[in-house]
Amino acid sequence: MKFVAGVTAAITAPLRGRSLKAAVTLVVLIVASVVVFSVGFHAIMELEGRSYSWPTSVYWTIVTMSTLGFGDIVFESDLGRIFSIVVLLTGAVLLLVLLPFTFIQLIYLPWREAIRESRAPRRLANSTSGHVLVTGRDPVEEALINRAQASGLRCILLVEDVEEALTLSEAGYDVMVGPLDEPETYRAAGIERAEMLFTARSDERNSNIVFTAREASTEALVVATANSPDAVDVLHLAGADHVMQLGQSLGRAFARRILTPDARCSEISRFEDLVIAETSTAGTDLVGLTLRELDLRNRFGVSVVGIWDRGSLHPATPDLQIAETSILLLAGDETALADYDAAYGEVDRGAPADDEHSGPVVILGGGRVGRATAARLQEQGLPCRVVERLEERVRHLDDTVIGDAADLEVLKRAGIEDARAVVITTHDDDTNVFLTLYCRRLREDIEILGRARLDRNVSTMHRAGADFVLSYASTGATEAWNLLREDSTLLLAEGLIVFRVHMPKILGGRILGNTSIPADTGCSVVAVVHNGKARTDLDVNTLLPPGGDLILIGDDHAEERFLQRYVATNGGPTWWSRWVKR
Repeated sequence: MKFVAGVTAAITAPLRGRSLKAAVTLVVLIVASVVVFSVGFHAIMELEGRSYSWPTSVYWTIVTMSTLGFGDIVFESDLGRIFSIVVLLTGAVLLLVLLPFTFIQLIYLPWREAIRESRAPRRLANSTSGHVLVTGRDPVEEALINRAQASGLRCILLVEDVEEALTLSEAGYDVMVGPLDEPETYRAAGIERAEMLFTARSDERNSNIVFTAREASTEALVVATANSPDAVDVLHLAGADHVMQLGQSLGRAFARRILTPDARCSEISRFEDLVIAETSTAGTDLVGLTLRELDLRNRFGVSVVGIWDRGSLHPATPDLQIAETSILLLAGDETALADYDAAYGEVDRGAPADDEHSGPVVILGGGRVGRATAARLQEQGLPCRVVERLEERVRHLDDTVIGDAADLEVLKRAGIEDARAVVITTHDDDTNVFLTLYCRRLREDIEILGRARLDRNVSTMHRAGADFVLSYASTGATEAWNLLREDSTLLLAEGLIVFRVHMPKILGGRILGNTSIPADTGCSVVAVVHNGKARTDLDVNTLLPPGGDLILIGDDHAEERFLQRYVATNGGPTWWSRWVKR
C-alpha cells in the first residue's frame, strides 16, 4: 500500500503549479490546432468544389498531424497541398516532440523516481524497534553492520543523498534518507526505540551528529569514534555515552600481545573467572610433544583452545604437535594458569639475558597507534623504541629513532638485532607489508605484530611473516558490539574471536556430543558458564545447561554462522542454514 501511495503521489505531485500550467497549455494548444486545421480543411475543400462532414474534417486533421497519412482524402490544389504541409509540420512538433517530452517529464520520470525512492524511505514504521543506526560506511561501521545483521538485529544506514541511498539499497543495505544535522531525521529513524546510534566520521562531524541526535532523544545509547584525544571531552559534552579512540584500542591490543621473555602465560582477557591467555613455546621442552602427551587439562585444569602459528589457528586435537613457532591459546581460571606457570613459566629458553630477547620492543611508526602502543608498554614496564620519519610526531617520547624504517641502518640503531618484538603501525598497508617482509628477513625468530587498514590485506601480512595482525575495522566493531552486548566478544586477532552468547533454546538441555556446532558453524566451544562458574573441562558427555552461557571461538564468519543458525532463527531449519551446512 505504501508503494502504491508513493507512486500515486509521484504521478500527481508534478501536475501542480508551473508543471500543471505547462501541461494544460499544451493540451489547449493541441485542441486549438485541431479545431483551426479542421476549419481550414473544410474551407479549402469547398474552394475545390468538394464537401465533407465536420467529423471527417477532424479525422483528416488528426491523421495528418500524427503523420499517419492514410491518403484516402487528399487535396488537388497547390493551396491544399501547402496547407497539408503546414498541418503535418505542426502536428510533428506538437504530437511527436512536445507531447512525448511532456509525458516523460511529468509522468514517466516521476513514476520511475517514485519506484526507486520507495526503496529509500524517509521515515521508519512506528513498529520498528531494537534496531541499530549507523551514519556512514566507514570500515568500522561496515563490520558493525555485518555483526548486527548476523545476530538478527536490523541495522539502518542513515544516508543524506537520495541517489546514494538508492545505490546502497540495490546493494542490499537497509537505508533511510535524511539530513544528519536535523533532529527530525533521528526521530523519523525511531532513535528512542533503537538499541544504539553509532557514528565513525570526522571528529567535527561526529560532534554535530551526536549533539543533533541527543536533541531527538535523551535516552538512546549514542557511541562515537574520536581521532584526536582533545575531541573526547567535546563528544561527551555533545551527549555521547561512549567515545571510542581506536588508536588507543589498537595500541592496548598490540601491547597486550607482546609475549613475555619467559614462557609464562600472558593474559589476553577474561569472562568473569575464565581467563583467556597465551604463551610461547619457543625454547621450551613442550616443542615436539602432542596435546595428548601434555594432558594439560588433567594436570592443571587448563584447556588448550588452539595453537596459534603465524596467522593460523589450529584446532586443539589430541594429536596436534607443538612446534618451535607455536603459541598456545589457553583457557582456565587464575589458579590453573598459575599452576601451568609454575611448571613451565620459568623454563630457560637457552638465551642469555643480553641476547635476542632482552632488547626493546621496536615500534615502526609514530602515529596514534604507535604512540599508544609505546605508552601502554611503558606502563607495563617493557622497554620500547619508536622509529618515525617526522620528529614532531614523537618529540614528547623518551626513546625514539628518527629516520625511514626501510633503511637498515635506521633499524640497527633502533635495535632490531636484539629486539624482543616488532610492532608495525603505519597507516599504509603497502608499507606495512613491505616492512613485515623486511623484518622477517632480518630476524626469522622475532615476533612481528602488524596493523592492516583494509581487511583484504590481513592475509597478505600473515603471508609476509606477521605473527599477529589487527585492523581498525575489527577492533572498532568489536568494541562497539561489546558496548551493545555487555562485553560479549573478545578479538584475539584479525578474523579470530572469542564470543559469549546466552544458551540458545535449541541447545539447552542437550549433550555437547549430540550437537553439530563445529560442523554447522566452524566454532569450537571453549567453556560453559552456569551459575557464575565457567567450566572448561568439556567432553562429548557435557550437558549444556538451559539458562547458561556458551563461550566459543572461531573466525568472524564462524560467528556469523553460529548466530544465524542458533540465535537469529533459534535453531530453526531455514534455507540459509541448510545452504551453509552444505
